[in-house]
Amino acid sequence: MTDHDGTVVCVDFGSTFTKAVLVDLARGRIVASASHPTTITTDVLDGYDACMVALAEQDPRAADAEVLACSSAGGGLRIAVVGNEELVTAEAGRRVALSSGGKVVSVVAMATGGLTDLNDPDVVLLTGGTDGGNSEVLLEAARQLAKVWRGPVVVAGNADARAEVSAILQDLPHVVTGNVVPRIGELAPEGARAAIREMFLAHVIGGKHLSGRADFTAMVRGATPDVVLTGVELLAETAGDVVVVDVGGATTDVHSVVDLDPDSIGREVVATTRVTRTVEGDLGMRWSALTTVAEHPELTAAAQRRHDDPGFLPGDDEERDADEAIARLAIGTALRRHAGRSKVVVSPEGRVVERTGKDLREVDLLVGSGGVLRNGRPGVAERVLAGSTGEIAGGWQLPRAPRVVVDADYVLAAVGLLAPERPEVARRLATSLSP
Repeated sequence: MTDHDGTVVCVDFGSTFTKAVLVDLARGRIVASASHPTTITTDVLDGYDACMVALAEQDPRAADAEVLACSSAGGGLRIAVVGNEELVTAEAGRRVALSSGGKVVSVVAMATGGLTDLNDPDVVLLTGGTDGGNSEVLLEAARQLAKVWRGPVVVAGNADARAEVSAILQDLPHVVTGNVVPRIGELAPEGARAAIREMFLAHVIGGKHLSGRADFTAMVRGATPDVVLTGVELLAETAGDVVVVDVGGATTDVHSVVDLDPDSIGREVVATTRVTRTVEGDLGMRWSALTTVAEHPELTAAAQRRHDDPGFLPGDDEERDADEAIARLAIGTALRRHAGRSKVVVSPEGRVVERTGKDLREVDLLVGSGGVLRNGRPGVAERVLAGSTGEIAGGWQLPRAPRVVVDADYVLAAVGLLAPERPEVARRLATSLSP
């Protein structure tokens, strides 16, 4: 692969802002950065063009650099999950869809009434049955899906039914991959995650009609959350256990890579995985501000202002205080939902510790992301993360004593974009978050 003057431009087409950075490949460092409101109402590349002009003004090499991009513009990747049972294959599919960079818009359990409203997804993830188990529910789901859905499907169910399911879905774009639950108690997300990425690139990016120019689809490598999670995985290779919390206008996402302690894993029908992502659609700084502050009426007026004007930027300390208060609630709630809690219960085997969620107590590095942290006043991270680290009452499994950094330069998206073809450059870049 030829590198133009030793640089690559990495772009994130976000729902609100388009961010671009120029990476010096030899140094493994970001040497220029720019952002522009995402031009979703015209052509998404209008904002990109403005970023490229700004980059070239900082470093002329940007004008001829290769461009790698990820995107969550236009609503990002919407995934509907169809499975057998709500607590097994449908839940497994939901977790896999989240780790694949999608927003789960519906979860349908065939055992509780058959195929229902899919809620306008971009991709359907069809799961069902363990390998070698009963395949009839999976086949019936495929039959019903073929009648009501015309878009792409990723099939990740009982391996013994692959050929029959593929024949049923022959008129739909579909990919058949490994079962997400090959055995009870085992979750295998890798095949489905790769297949969802393939469908996103082949059918979703162009289908959203975000740009009339062919170079948009050529530069996009994946959905932004999927790319960022790849970056988090690579960061964890050198930084140890990592959790990243990204507070945005509409959602607050938590990504974690944590080595699991076998003694702390409960007897789950859907296993906890080392790499986990959760998306909280009711927690955010703008579109979701009202639900974020629902139990804090003193912030209702500020939240309403931000909900009504998503482009609002705080102009004085009072408004910055309000932004930080909303962010503190969004991040604190999102981390608690992701981490869960532990409690002692009495069972037939005696007193045992029962856990929910992902145990983050021994996390080495906590990375904060989002405009409120990147552009805030000195000390913003400490104030916003107050109450989300340390010894927390109530059994919450939150980070006890992590190093805290802010991804101020959009490093994680760039690391994820570079990782597949330039892993050593990506590793060097990741060290800027964990020197």
